[in-house]
Amino acid sequence: MSTFTRRQFNRTLTAAAIASGWPRDIVAARSSPGTQQTTSLGSITDVPGIKAGHYTDSRRPTGCTALLFEGKATAGVDYDGSAPGSHLGVLLQPVSPIDTIHGILLTGGGPMGLSAVSGAVRYLEEHKTGFDWGIPNVRVPIVVGAVIDDLALGDARIRPDADAAYKVCQAASSAQLDEGNVGVGAGATVGKMLRSKGYNGMKSGVATSSLRLGDVIIGALVVANSVGDILDRHTGKIVAGALRPDGKGFADISNTLRKLASDARSSSLSISDLPLRSTTLVVVATNVFFTKTELTKIAMIASTGAARAINPYHTNGDGDSTFAVSTNKISSDLGISIIGALAADLVSESVVRAVTHSKSVEGWLAVRDLQF
Repeated sequence: MSTFTRRQFNRTLTAAAIASGWPRDIVAARSSPGTQQTTSLGSITDVPGIKAGHYTDSRRPTGCTALLFEGKATAGVDYDGSAPGSHLGVLLQPVSPIDTIHGILLTGGGPMGLSAVSGAVRYLEEHKTGFDWGIPNVRVPIVVGAVIDDLALGDARIRPDADAAYKVCQAASSAQLDEGNVGVGAGATVGKMLRSKGYNGMKSGVATSSLRLGDVIIGALVVANSVGDILDRHTGKIVAGALRPDGKGFADISNTLRKLASDARSSSLSISDLPLRSTTLVVVATNVFFTKTELTKIAMIASTGAARAINPYHTNGDGDSTFAVSTNKISSDLGISIIGALAADLVSESVVRAVTHSKSVEGWLAVRDLQF
């Protein structure tokens, strides 16, 4: 891959911003929810070789989202959360000899939701997708699974299962992917770190975006399910998060933690950050050829995009995970750092879209319904 000068890199970033049509002030646009809902920044399915779909359970806020890959897809992962819920994620580490995956299933239901992965495996096997095992009529699909905890919303005994994953694979297509309270985002919430102090969190969801630079396409998919607040990276303002008990604004978790830490009473330090309870899942994808090791670095860079929009992020209880996928359709001079930087910007925007495109559910207010 050729080396880019700083000037060329800056020009690339500027072209990216123009091409994608990113909104410059999402917080200011909150007063016009109708506009928010019709503005499209593209979809991860714009990346050739990716199909995706959602399954949303009608019985309670939960569901799953599947990404299926055509041809030889390579992936890497960055696990910066302390408590990720994952299935076969270990195969994505660079030392693993497995360099092709066939799908990713993102699901609600907490750790028990990982059982849904078997439905995606069954679907792909039936469609003759997977590694040739040297046995007649047998293909072995590699499907990586990742979960968020949404068990606090509704009847926790209702979780995505194998049938749900099978159905979402059947529905997967290259069409624009829906956003908000759908699929894995159906039960997503944010701003939960201060709930033990009487500050409620807010409803979040799933969001997606994409960027085209000539033949190069980059996409992102995010389900924001964080203990931290959600910030607009352009203004630094809180978009969604912990709400003050009087309903007149945001608590501002960072400032509140500072005040709690200065209080000598040990009881004041109790926060809501239990392991496995909050996880932001990110998938970035491109049609540009990269190796697994290179994609691991791209995932690390892309993860910084979520860090710009979530505060605090990567806490001790988080299971935050960022996956990077290449469908290996083209070669390009745009290297690891450029693709990673552009993907990080898409992730930042998608985190905010995850909250601005969601609807309120019982006990969890959405951005569109805020009265301040």
